[in-house]
Amino acid sequence: MGVLATLQALLLTNNVTLIAISSLAGFALAEDKALATLPVTGYVLGAAVFSMLAARLMRRLGRRYGYTVGALLAIGGALLAAWAVSIGSLWLLAVATFLTGIYNAFGASYRFAAADVADAYRPGFRARAISLVLTGGIVGGIVGPEVSKITRDMLPATYAGSYLALAGFALLSLLLAQLLRLPSSADTLAGGVARPLWQILRQPSCWVAILTAAGAYGIMNLLMVATPLAMELCTHPYAATALVLQWHVIGMFLPGLFTGSLITRFGVLPIILTGCALMFACIAVALNGIEVSHFVVALALLGVGWNFAYTGATTLLTQAYRPPERTRIQGFNDMIVFVTMITSSASSGVLLNSNGWELLNYLSIPFVLVMVLAICWLGLRRAVLPVGA
Repeated sequence: MGVLATLQALLLTNNVTLIAISSLAGFALAEDKALATLPVTGYVLGAAVFSMLAARLMRRLGRRYGYTVGALLAIGGALLAAWAVSIGSLWLLAVATFLTGIYNAFGASYRFAAADVADAYRPGFRARAISLVLTGGIVGGIVGPEVSKITRDMLPATYAGSYLALAGFALLSLLLAQLLRLPSSADTLAGGVARPLWQILRQPSCWVAILTAAGAYGIMNLLMVATPLAMELCTHPYAATALVLQWHVIGMFLPGLFTGSLITRFGVLPIILTGCALMFACIAVALNGIEVSHFVVALALLGVGWNFAYTGATTLLTQAYRPPERTRIQGFNDMIVFVTMITSSASSGVLLNSNGWELLNYLSIPFVLVMVLAICWLGLRRAVLPVGA
């Protein structure tokens, strides 16, 4: 579990650093500023396109093999990104971040690997295992922005040093992946015949879990990707942007120390609803002003809200499939999440550039409401039909 948490920390260090610098690098390289978030979109696109393939590969060859492949692609993508900013190519940078996104397609399953370990050795620990592995992202929240501050001007081409640092973190991930000892494929696939995907998805708890996970990540991504650009337009210094992202990512992963325990005590649906309430609070703060303090508080609330909703959605999803169906439905879930993130990251820069930070926050409200309605519907259904709901 400790190795998985460390791998999660390295993944999020790459993730946070890349998002912090790539939208700004894109803004500097793009003639049309609406394309500023193209490199971030490339990152999410890589994860979306390869999420099902990554799940299939790991089902056949094991998670350790998949994590090794992902880390190797991250190293190559980071080196290519450093070259792209050195020659001033926005499109090459997008290709590089696409390759790095494939690393995310593999790494997104660290939390599911934790669930597999818990199921094999301590089934009642599943929610806490998922939560604790996600907690590894705290390191990313602290280290990522600091690395971006230190390395952004380390080389003549701005941000080239930051991308080289990402290659170093991916190398560490590659080495650590070799230490993993996870349940064998035979253990993971035991437990009956796998149902068709459509039959699994018909279960209310399954599609509500996927909707919630995608909604939580989409809203979080929409606002997080836009934040560096919004603060740049508000003439806040980059150090302030790094501070905001630090508190945001700490908010995303610090609650992992207790989210699993809260789910065990109060149930998964109330925790998801609490996450939605915190997202509403984020929007309210963001609409109240554009000082650095507003950005810090809003993005921290967004992070905690994401943690509650996403950890809850992951736990809810694990209740909807049988052991031999794991990697298939997990891969499908991550594909939907990443496709949602593509839409949010691609539209983030366009909406911010054309309509501003305020409208971006207003547009988030209906999506949070959809999540709330879905969870309330599932809760009422379970109250009436507790078995199989």
